[in-house]
Amino acid sequence: MKKSALWAFMLMLVTALFLAACNSDTSTNEKDKEKDKGESATTGETAKGGVVTFGTDQAPEGVFDPAFNGSIVDSYIQGFTTEGIYEVNDNLEYVPNLATWEISEDKLTYTFKFKQGVKWHNGEELTVDDWVFALETLADKDYDGPRFNYVENIKGAKAKKQGKADKIAGIEVVDPYTVKITFEEVKINNLESLWNNPMPKKHYEGIAVKDLGESKQVRANPVGLGPFKVKKVVDGEYSELERFDDYWKGKPQLDGVIVKVIDPSLAAGAFQNGEIDIMDIRPQAVKELSALDNVRIEQTNGVSYSYIGLRFGHRDKAALKNVADFDKFKSKELRQALLYAINRPAMIDAFLEGKANVANTVIPRAFWTAAEESDLNQYEYNPEKAKELLKSAGYVDTNGDGFVEDPKGKPFKISFGHYAGPAVFEGRSQAIIQAWNDIGVKTELATGTLIEFNLYNDMKDNDDAALEAFFGSWSTGSDPDPSGLWGNNAEWNYGRYVDAKNQKLLDEGLSVKAFDKDTRKKTYVEWQKYFNEELPALPLWENMDLYGINKRLQGVHINAVGFQTDVYKWYIKE
Repeated sequence: MKKSALWAFMLMLVTALFLAACNSDTSTNEKDKEKDKGESATTGETAKGGVVTFGTDQAPEGVFDPAFNGSIVDSYIQGFTTEGIYEVNDNLEYVPNLATWEISEDKLTYTFKFKQGVKWHNGEELTVDDWVFALETLADKDYDGPRFNYVENIKGAKAKKQGKADKIAGIEVVDPYTVKITFEEVKINNLESLWNNPMPKKHYEGIAVKDLGESKQVRANPVGLGPFKVKKVVDGEYSELERFDDYWKGKPQLDGVIVKVIDPSLAAGAFQNGEIDIMDIRPQAVKELSALDNVRIEQTNGVSYSYIGLRFGHRDKAALKNVADFDKFKSKELRQALLYAINRPAMIDAFLEGKANVANTVIPRAFWTAAEESDLNQYEYNPEKAKELLKSAGYVDTNGDGFVEDPKGKPFKISFGHYAGPAVFEGRSQAIIQAWNDIGVKTELATGTLIEFNLYNDMKDNDDAALEAFFGSWSTGSDPDPSGLWGNNAEWNYGRYVDAKNQKLLDEGLSVKAFDKDTRKKTYVEWQKYFNEELPALPLWENMDLYGINKRLQGVHINAVGFQTDVYKWYIKE
């Protein structure tokens, strides 16, 4: 979910949140299978093995199972080591990978047929029990990861989560390679919302669900299904992956991959010296890397965006509900004023080297469901209009100190949070704070400093009082449904925004009526117009995905959801 803080993320993705994480089409035809034997599709040169290094400017959390990670860097590693039931192709369509499926006439039951002979890294064969184990784990009352939403639509999953059932009623194992999943209700994206990744049941045998996330099997000795397996991990520095010879699609052409933490200011030198071969780069690096003879730059309009979240309440984790009990941003005029105050084009030029597009919706334009700009208020930079909106809503400076009080005459101040990272993050956060101070809304940096990334995520998860407003980014994955991030009770709805019309429109976008494509788009356009008017969060920009790639690395395929399509086909051309 980028790949940036989420892809995250990632994502984390991932997403889904997850996300998440992002997959792509890896289906092959007979010609592809011949090429996999060691011949390049474009040059005819024989693959020579070798190791490539993927650079990242943030340290991983060290979580190797998608069910537990919340870091984009961990999602990157999992892109080399894990495998899913389905994948997503260049057209953002879901296609079979580990399994195929058939849908019942009433659209409630999906029958999945798994491929036979697929091996885990420990040599065990993949069966439906591994996927069922994953689904049951996410629905367990002791599961403390962020992905219950990927199973909650299965019949009986909520009952298990509440401790009222031992198993998910809607799961029926037919044989070791066949399983039926029945959902609570018909939704157009039941498949897309279903958890994609099996878990190695025998590898986790004997570990209580409450202990899984911190277990050595997840953090030190992982077992996956992907083309590479974890060989060595040095916390905060690098993860070394080695080729998995029994990978079910064919022996990978590389000997291994190293995922290495790189200071972004040193990326150009690392590329020039051959220390890294591929990196998800920031806009500030494009000019310098473009000057290197051994590096090519690839860019694409992705599915990630940045925004400012606003706090409306807290999450009741026991009830799995968001509770709107914080009124600071209750005024729509206040929220609109805060967006009018920000010069987004100037920020894109100053901090993103122009490598982004102003966003007025949280459905990226890569999706067919994205609203036309003509349907949306553009919120062009207008501090005077911002001040007028504040005054009309009762936010006026009553004591002459240059800052407004709230409509009750009480002091008004916003605590704004931003995570730590490259130097531009400091400038970006200060630009937002200054923009709000300039219209008379007193704003200060939460905790007085930028916050370490993983701690920042924990603070959002736990509704830390210091984060009244906060900078965030999401990568949506490939499903245009925004309810996983903006639904009333979505776990990743970090602002805890709860609104009846918001949920009504999101539900309609998944209903039986939404099987008609035109109806679904119309519903999502209406939702975007409502979001654009109400502004439960402040959309900033859609991020352009940028990659620096050493020219010796071949076979890398970039699309809207990532760079890790068919990594087993990557090879080195010396």
